Amino acid sequence: MITIEKLKMLGVNTTEGLTRCANNEALYLRLVSTIPGNQGFNKLYEAIKNEDFESGFSAAHGLKGILANLSIDPILKPVSTITEHLRLKEKMDYSSYVSIIEENRKKLEELL
Repeated sequence: MITIEKLKMLGVNTTEGLTRCANNEALYLRLVSTIPGNQGFNKLYEAIKNEDFESGFSAAHGLKGILANLSIDPILKPVSTITEHLRLKEKMDYSSYVSIIEENRKKLEELL
């Protein structure tokens, strides 16, 4: 079961995230629990694979907003980096960022 303490151990800034949810812990945990299944990740990975910078940027930017609002820093940081590279339409190997995202997404999912 997901808890504030487990999220803190993962590196999530729960203090900041809870503040954005008016310190409503149940709401915050419910919102965090939706992150692993967010389809934006699949859209991002597909766009990167196809070098579709516009769709990739759109997916990354959307994820960045959600992750930032909930202060899920372990996933937010690599998503933010990808967002900026896609904004500039940079052809590059994104696999290291995707690996970090997926590793931390899996850890978050395991907490559920």
